[in-house]
Amino acid sequence: MSVSPHLPSLPEVHRSVPIPAGKWWRKFLAYAGPGYLVSVGYMDPGNWATDIAGGSQFGYRLLSVIFLSNLMAIVLQSLCVRLGVATGLDLAQMCRERFGKKVNFALWAICEIAIVACDLAELLGSAIALQLLFHIPLMWGICLTALDVLLLMSLMNKGFRKMEALMITLISTIGICFIAQLCFARPSLTAVIQGYVPSLEILAKPEMLYVAVGILGATVMPHNLYLHSSIVQTRSWAKDPAQRSEAIKYGVIDTVIALFFALGINSAILIVAAAAFHANGHQQVGSIETAYQLLSPVLGVSMASTLFALALLAAGQSSTLTATLAGQIVMEGFLQIKLKPWLRRLMTRMLAVIPALLVIGYCGEQQVTSLIIFSQVVLSLQLPFAVIPLVMFTSDPKIMGEFVSPRWLKTAAWSIAAVIVSVNGWLLWRTIT
Repeated sequence: MSVSPHLPSLPEVHRSVPIPAGKWWRKFLAYAGPGYLVSVGYMDPGNWATDIAGGSQFGYRLLSVIFLSNLMAIVLQSLCVRLGVATGLDLAQMCRERFGKKVNFALWAICEIAIVACDLAELLGSAIALQLLFHIPLMWGICLTALDVLLLMSLMNKGFRKMEALMITLISTIGICFIAQLCFARPSLTAVIQGYVPSLEILAKPEMLYVAVGILGATVMPHNLYLHSSIVQTRSWAKDPAQRSEAIKYGVIDTVIALFFALGINSAILIVAAAAFHANGHQQVGSIETAYQLLSPVLGVSMASTLFALALLAAGQSSTLTATLAGQIVMEGFLQIKLKPWLRRLMTRMLAVIPALLVIGYCGEQQVTSLIIFSQVVLSLQLPFAVIPLVMFTSDPKIMGEFVSPRWLKTAAWSIAAVIVSVNGWLLWRTIT
């Protein structure tokens, strides 16, 4: 089994959360947290744009894509838990240990592009929310959201559990807002259930498949794989096989619960869009702003739009914090370059702010949602470069030892990797031709 010569991932919080002995529920609570930080990336503004577009154009038919994408995410994130606990390395560190310099540099560059694409969606989502709630011009909103580095700095200084508590609070805010939206929209239960049944129609219609690929890119985040394999190591479990086996078990439980919560929120966004817009003849609602403007009039509830914008702001702010951690982990793991979190955040923000301001300045604010959807397709194209190494490592008994993935898990993981590569190959071909 691999023994790490590397410095700990996220050394400021490495093994900082104690695991109590005794009853199972105390251990369950101690291990709970990393899954929720990861789940934030599965309900960020990029998901909103693709889910709203899918729901308004195609009704409930893309719910099956959300469900299958979420199952893929659970398998892949569970592999991250297994890798981090079994080896003591995160995915970036493992790549550095196993691959050559040129391959590692390429993987790092690809991952940085994915993080910038993700940060772009979060930046634009938060700016849109500020505009909708407080009528702040979008250009100023983009500049304001770049200042959230200060929040990150204060959180990291107060401990990792404080950050996890904030994330859970923001996720709960999103959930409460969308429970209310579902009550307002009153969707057809029969149609919702039918929507979760996979259909070949999605593959037959290029426009539907394009949105489906965007949903896949927005759901399974490549940088989340690096993030999760690192933050599971914030727990101070003992290094003997029994304790590591327990850490994997509770880490997977935490992941499954958190990602099913994310599934509920993603489904709710698409269901509200389908019930409010598609069912009422508004089948071309392609932007978050249009959705905000139509929600209250269509549903007949004055606070519906306000709750929508509040949830969007919570989604943007929560996901922007986890992207920072992912950026720090990737840079430290691949390049062994350590920067202050606020400086890493500022660099990532500037790389997202510049294209956002250019697009708004030259193309107008009406192109913002198109830019968000495009960023999710970019994320989808990055996925194979994170997924394939993850599956390779966790399938190798020389690396994982007794914690190597069982045969059924290897089969599921390689099948998911094949689906991701195939779908992205189709998308690349369609883009070129």
